[in-house]
Amino acid sequence: MATERGRDLKLKSWPIYLYVPNLIGYARILANIVAFGECFSNKKLFTALYFVSFVCDELDGRFARMLNQASTFGAVLDMVTDRVSTAALLVVLSHLYKPCFMFFLGMLALDIASHWLQMYSTFLSSKTSHKDVKDNKSWLMKVYYQRRLFMGYCCISAEVLYLILYELAENPSDSVVKVFMAALKKKSPLMLLGLLALPGWAIKQIVNLVQIKTAAETCVLYDLNRSQRP
Repeated sequence: MATERGRDLKLKSWPIYLYVPNLIGYARILANIVAFGECFSNKKLFTALYFVSFVCDELDGRFARMLNQASTFGAVLDMVTDRVSTAALLVVLSHLYKPCFMFFLGMLALDIASHWLQMYSTFLSSKTSHKDVKDNKSWLMKVYYQRRLFMGYCCISAEVLYLILYELAENPSDSVVKVFMAALKKKSPLMLLGLLALPGWAIKQIVNLVQIKTAAETCVLYDLNRSQRP
């Protein structure tokens, strides 16, 4: 009986793997594999594939809502793909800007720690989404997660800025500041776009720091409540 039930559940689970948003997620993973395989030899191909993958991050959510195909698996797949993609790009930048190795490593650690803590605190709070911040004490967190345009600007800015740094990189011994200043002197269109993206990137890093603090407080509060139980 239990075996038949398990078999039925497995059969019913297959359509979820084939939801349109999840198929887009698989395509994003494939695009990133090809992109990072060529990141040091073909900048144009890498930038194009990475950007397409990033655009698809918005499309999978739209299709999930439009087709009523939202799923927990899809949400996890989306977040893991986002975080791994950004982390891998930061690793690439750490090689292209060797004097700034620790800076990019710090950005990677901050991004992973912030989102991991936020997801775990969401689980402890019995919430279904890490974007549910109605009871969060931080006004910045509420503005960030409840204003889609604002969050979109910050997320897009961070990715665009990293891609611009990737495109501008030439000599691994150069620092980010040196490359920025050289691009400004040349009045590079990429640099002007980078200046527009810089505030959004900075806000996103502040959000990551605040998110670590608020998520840690949720974990500590959970421990305190558990210790007081009879």
